Amino acid sequence: MATMYEVVVYSDQVQMYVDPVVERLDSTGQIRKLSRPATKYQDGKHYRDLSKLNRNPAQVLYVSAHALESCLQPENCVTVKPWKLETDDTELLDLIPFLEYLAIARPSDIRAVLASYQGHDVAKEFRKRSKELERHKQAKQRKSIWRR
Repeated sequence: MATMYEVVVYSDQVQMYVDPVVERLDSTGQIRKLSRPATKYQDGKHYRDLSKLNRNPAQVLYVSAHALESCLQPENCVTVKPWKLETDDTELLDLIPFLEYLAIARPSDIRAVLASYQGHDVAKEFRKRSKELERHKQAKQRKSIWRR
């Protein structure tokens, strides 16, 4: 995804725990890291404050298993199920078509797109909508063939 996005690992852990994980994920150094000092401590908990990224909030997408509980900007969040060492977990891979679509479509405000998925598993709902769109296109194409 680093070829399409600026990827940032934003953790509430201290840097000494974050660095080794990111180094294993990214040997080329394309992923940026933010750790506990970049969080906002409030009510006894560390929250990710996306405003600390100094990026346009309309263009920020936050993916996490605990996104809604740990982020101060829930309108920018995509929640995925937590990874529990399952070897068959494809949660992040399933999200790739949606992320690729966003990178190509470049919506002016990602938050409006995410709002349309509220209450749904984003990857599954995107797959469903994509299939519906494809069926609609095929039906429209068939109609135009018969009109000739």
